[in-house]
Amino acid sequence: MPHRIIVLGAGYAGAYAAGNLARRLHPDDVEITVVNAEPDFVERLRMHQLAAGQDLRRYELKEVFTGTGINLRVAHVTAVDVEQRTVTVTDGGETDRLEYDTLLYALGSTIADHGVPGVDEHAFHVATKPSALRLRRRLNELGERGTVLVVGGNLTAIEVATEIAESRPGLDVTLATSGELGGWLGPKARPHLLRAFDRLGIKVHEHATVDRVESTGAITADGTRLAADATVWAAGFAVHPIAAASGLEVAETGQILVDRMMRSVSHPSVYAAGDSVHVIGENGRPLPMSCASAGYTGIQAVAAIIGDLTGRKIAKTSLSYVGNHISLGRQDAIFQAVDGDVRSKSWALRGRAAARFKSFILRTAAYGVGHPTFGMPTRRHRLATASTRSTKAVTA
Repeated sequence: MPHRIIVLGAGYAGAYAAGNLARRLHPDDVEITVVNAEPDFVERLRMHQLAAGQDLRRYELKEVFTGTGINLRVAHVTAVDVEQRTVTVTDGGETDRLEYDTLLYALGSTIADHGVPGVDEHAFHVATKPSALRLRRRLNELGERGTVLVVGGNLTAIEVATEIAESRPGLDVTLATSGELGGWLGPKARPHLLRAFDRLGIKVHEHATVDRVESTGAITADGTRLAADATVWAAGFAVHPIAAASGLEVAETGQILVDRMMRSVSHPSVYAAGDSVHVIGENGRPLPMSCASAGYTGIQAVAAIIGDLTGRKIAKTSLSYVGNHISLGRQDAIFQAVDGDVRSKSWALRGRAAARFKSFILRTAAYGVGHPTFGMPTRRHRLATASTRSTKAVTA
C-alpha cells in the first residue's frame, strides 16, 4: 500500500506543504489527503479587506491541486488519535475516520477571547472567511451611520480599523488597546501610523483593557463604557484545542511542541506547521503566529517529511524575521524592519511604496500555494526502505 500522508488545514502552511509534497514525492509511493473546512484557499491576511466590503479573488482548492493527485476532503476535523493514527472528520452531518502513516497538522488558529465575557455572543472577528463575511453583513446593515469599535492593538487590529475607516467613511471607528498604539514601532514608523489614524478619523483609547463585551459596546477595566454598533475582537490568536486533546505534547498555548525539523517531540510521525506549532526561532524565542511563520515552518516540515521518507539529507530553513508589514488601507502601509531580537530598527518603508510592497508579498504568497515547487527541480523522489531511512536521514 502507498504511504498515507494526511495534511490537516489548507491555509498558507498546509496548502503549500501539500502541493510541495505531491510534486516532490513519487505518486506510486504516497497517497496524500488534504482535509480543510472550506473548499477554497483563504487569504487570511486579506480578511479585513473582505470584511470592509471588498471582493477578493477566489482560489478553489480543487483547482489549486489539479494535476497533483491530492485527495481533497472538505470537512471539519473533530479529533485526532495519535496512538491509533486516525483523524475524525465531519462532513454534512456524516462522520468518518481517516487513517494515516504521516500527519502534517496545520489547522491554524482562531481568536483568543482571553476569557472576556461576551466575546463569543456579541463580538465580530476576521480570523476566518465566514466570520469576516458576518462582519461585512453587519457593516452593510449600518450603512453610512454607526460606530465600530475595534478591540486590540496588534497588526490585525490596526489593519481592521484602518480598512473599515477608509472603505466606509460614514462610520465612526474607534480602537481600544490595552497598551500604547504602535508602541513597538520605530521612530519613523510610529508617527506615520498616528498620522494615518488622524487622517482616517479613528479615535484611539490607549491603556484601555476591555473586561466585557455587550451588544451595545464594551466595558473597560476602569468602568468606561465604549458604545458601539459593532465590536470587532482583534486581541490576539489562540490555537484549536484538538492538538492538546489528541495526546500530542503541547505548550501552555496549546501549540504542538516540535523539534527543529517540525516533528512532534512526543509522536515523530506527526509534523506541525503554521500557527499550530511551538518552535524556537533563531533568536531563542518562540515564533509568533503569522504568515511568515507559516512559510518557514511549512518549508521545514516538507523538507523533514521528504527526508525522513526517502533518506535524503534534510536542509534547515532559517527561522528568522526581517520585518513586519502593516496595511493602513489600500494606499498606505508600513514595513517595519526588525533586528535579530525582533526589535524595531529605525528604518521603515512607509506610504504607497510600502502598500505596493505588501500587495506584492501577498500575491507571491498566494501564487506559491498553487505553484509550491516553482523554480525547483521537477524530479520526484522515491521512498526509501526503513533501513535506508534510518542510516541516511540527517535530523540535526
